[in-house]
Amino acid sequence: MSRLREAGKLPGRVVTWLGERFELEDSVMAVLRHPVPRELERPVGWWYVLGSATLAVFIAQVVTGVGLAMTYVPAPNSAYDSLQFISHGASLGAVVRGMHYFGAGAMVILVLAHMTQVYLFGAFKFPREANWLTGSLLLLATLAMAFTGQLLRWDQDAFWAVVVAAEQAARAPIIGEWLTRLIVAGNNVGGATLTRFYATHVFLIPAAIFGLIGMHLYLVVKRGISEPPVAGLPVDPPSYRARYADMLRRGIPFWPDSAWRDAVAAAAVVAAVVLLAAILGAPDLNKPADPTNVVADPRPDWYFLGYFAILALIPPATEAVVIVGLPLFAFTFLFLVPLLWPDGERHWSRRPAAIAAVALPFIAYAALTVAGIESPWVPKLEGGTLPGSVTQGLAEPARRGSDLFVSKACVACHAIEGAGGRRGPDLSHVGSRLNRDQLTARIATGGGGMPAFAGSLTPNELDDLVTFLTTRR
Repeated sequence: MSRLREAGKLPGRVVTWLGERFELEDSVMAVLRHPVPRELERPVGWWYVLGSATLAVFIAQVVTGVGLAMTYVPAPNSAYDSLQFISHGASLGAVVRGMHYFGAGAMVILVLAHMTQVYLFGAFKFPREANWLTGSLLLLATLAMAFTGQLLRWDQDAFWAVVVAAEQAARAPIIGEWLTRLIVAGNNVGGATLTRFYATHVFLIPAAIFGLIGMHLYLVVKRGISEPPVAGLPVDPPSYRARYADMLRRGIPFWPDSAWRDAVAAAAVVAAVVLLAAILGAPDLNKPADPTNVVADPRPDWYFLGYFAILALIPPATEAVVIVGLPLFAFTFLFLVPLLWPDGERHWSRRPAAIAAVALPFIAYAALTVAGIESPWVPKLEGGTLPGSVTQGLAEPARRGSDLFVSKACVACHAIEGAGGRRGPDLSHVGSRLNRDQLTARIATGGGGMPAFAGSLTPNELDDLVTFLTTRR
């Protein structure tokens, strides 16, 4: 029995030994026990767990990412097959990859939810402006991490999503060409692009996130956790510090009085990610990357679908303005928030403009995400045919042209009499809008998002296709 008692005391002795040797009581425990407002004991305290939950998911992402990196091969001829092996052949590979996939989505949701809570609670105001700025950088790093991870799948979605990203970068004034070469690591998407994205995803961005998290946590402890907002009690910089210090004198220690909520939330989120991975497994890959398939329909992960829908819906004449201006406006607003409104009311009921700034973009992006899921404008790559009413009674050259319209996948992007895709203009009456020379030039040279077909059509085939289209009046 005495030996059992001694064995039971061993963990406590180990903790005591470590605490004395590393002086944990004066460092780690002093930080964990820093005082927080007593109001966090109330149910409103559950709104303050989003940051800890995000940190827990990020740690899970690092762990699962290391596991994937042990088998993944970042080379064009091996990346796709190595992921297929992880998903279907490796022990627990599908669960690990599923955790990494669902964890990425959870991180995006949690970071956005945390920033929304901070914004509506007015916690970005004096003296916590720098907390907001580091959090904004963490949001950018999270989105960059999510995007770079998609290319590593090296399937059709990944390949063409990077092509689209490079085309967007090329629209940037002055630095567009340099930015495009930086993204694709050369002139074309290929092996060098995959290597660059792998290094960025595995080394560069995680290192930046670790540094930003350290700075963010330092500022949270140094400036203190923001108290819940009270309507009619604005932030007044000259008197706020004294008021907050008095609040902390009546406060509670973060550990353990408040930290248990963070622990419960973090465990729940990680458990949900594990459960989704165990039940649903890793998402299926698309077909392997094929640069010759010009009618590919790249689909980003769900959190980028709204932006994908914007790019598909905007008129070609406004593409440059939207592609450059929209992200620039969003991120400029994000970083200017604590600088433009450092004081004043914090409670959301006294800041209707803040509620609108959250609600309107959320509703718009949700609608765009639904549109991105349905994607009525995308090519119909399978089963595209023309109605009999379109081909009936055509003379021989026009009949051959109608066959080419289907075999060359024109029907994937263009509809005629309700049949076909909606990515490009409806060609039901194109013969009334464009003459023969205009049709020939447009098909041969492309433009406006349409590839050039001069290299894939013989002169006779081009003539037959134009003859068919001129019948559409």
